[in-house]
Amino acid sequence: MGIHASPTCVMHFNESTGWLLGKPNAGLACMFTMMNQARLGVGLQGHGLSELAWQASIAYANDRLQGRAMSGVKEPGKAADPIIVHPDVRRMLLTQKAFVEGGRVLCFLTGREIDSAHLNPDPQARQASNDLIAFLTPIVKGFLTEAAMEVTSLAVQIHGGHGFIRQTGVEQLMRDARITPIYEGTNGVQALDLLGRKVFGTGGKSQQMIAARIVDSIRKFGGMPEIAPLAADLGRRLEQWGRLTAELGLAAKSNPDEVGAAATDYLHVSGYICLAWCWLVAAGVAAKKLAEDPNDDFYTAKLVTARHYFSRILPRVDSHAAAARAGSTGLMALTADQFAIA
Repeated sequence: MGIHASPTCVMHFNESTGWLLGKPNAGLACMFTMMNQARLGVGLQGHGLSELAWQASIAYANDRLQGRAMSGVKEPGKAADPIIVHPDVRRMLLTQKAFVEGGRVLCFLTGREIDSAHLNPDPQARQASNDLIAFLTPIVKGFLTEAAMEVTSLAVQIHGGHGFIRQTGVEQLMRDARITPIYEGTNGVQALDLLGRKVFGTGGKSQQMIAARIVDSIRKFGGMPEIAPLAADLGRRLEQWGRLTAELGLAAKSNPDEVGAAATDYLHVSGYICLAWCWLVAAGVAAKKLAEDPNDDFYTAKLVTARHYFSRILPRVDSHAAAARAGSTGLMALTADQFAIA
């Protein structure tokens, strides 16, 4: 579908000689040193494709003339208004912008913790950074690549028929993005890693750790009038996340299938809440800057986009939480043969 420049091929080592590296039965742990780095790289790849798709969408929406604004003509000197005047196009653009700019903060946050894990002179701080990286890795890989599929698909939609042909290039971005939820561990594997190993494997301490970091940000920015509604919303989502984690933990004790049934939706819940954390901080910084200069377009756009994320994207947490609670019974009810009965 995409990444045609990748030198991917099948290699056979039949009847070859192998040498043991390291200790017996310790190879998988060694492999995951590489794998976790690669998963963060794939998350960045997905995010980069989102960035490209968003930039192409903005340019096209400002250039493409089609129809007139419902509130009145905006470009009387032209045959039609640019499509960026239409509310639904703006909905798509703001959704792209929210994922791209929020995801960028999440990538920077993870990168900062990687630096801390290697360079912080305090051993406890290094361990805390390692714990945070372990929790964020499946989210960066899984959530940002799913976001890449949505953002690149929106780019095709914004371009309309022009997006479906090769001339504009956005269809290539969507095709190239499709590999990112697959390789270096499918997103289903990322979800199992997050819920099964990172959350249940620590007795829920990892989720509580990152929740505490988010609470610190809520306390830091929640007192600002412009940010208070966002902070209160995120606080409610944190409580919702904690209850969901506890409920799934109890269900998994009686039936291991509950982990697999809930994992993907749990990853989405976690991803949306972590991105809300990033947007809360960004909005807090923007509000401070706007208090100094109310006409700063850069920070005005940050605050508007943050509000869009909280009002139109973060509510997706509710549906994913409900799906995660639905359990495994319905998923496991059919026999393999019954799937083919139409």
